[in-house]
Amino acid sequence: MTDDVERAASLAERHLADPLPRRWRHVQAVAAKARGLVDLVSKDAETLVAAAWLHDVGYAPTVVDTGFHSLDGARWLLQQGFSHRLASLVANHSCATYEADERGLGDVLRRDFPMETSPTSDALWFADMTTGPDGQDLTAKERLAEIRQRYGPNHLVTRFWNRAEPALMEAVERTKARMAGYPM
Repeated sequence: MTDDVERAASLAERHLADPLPRRWRHVQAVAAKARGLVDLVSKDAETLVAAAWLHDVGYAPTVVDTGFHSLDGARWLLQQGFSHRLASLVANHSCATYEADERGLGDVLRRDFPMETSPTSDALWFADMTTGPDGQDLTAKERLAEIRQRYGPNHLVTRFWNRAEPALMEAVERTKARMAGYPM
């Protein structure tokens, strides 16, 4: 592991393990799944794994600013000296632009953290959205059902996922297609 990946894992543990143990279990499993996907993004392997460790750091009580974890985490990562690209992957993970729009932060997110569509961002979304809140493997459809059940039908998170689901499923399917070419 490189220094960035080790630092990402250490920071995620420091900020999530004690205050948010369930979130920490999810993050550990997402990072493990991302490590299994590195062949799909060869030159970006370290970036993918570091982003997986840090994708939910914006939930940490020590990091929260706006209350939108993707944006808060990305801003904090820049303050910690991580690259703008890594922060942008975190800012935009798993259809975050849809949630940003629901929160009135879409323009800010797009201005400060451009979204990329790449095998690396797809793999991050795949790792996150096929991992349950306790680190269990789920399909993306099962994960979305779990989120909707947890938040209820009228919650902002459910509303954004109702709009974002097609974009998420496209990223998941692109990753599955890439996986078909590599023995895992």
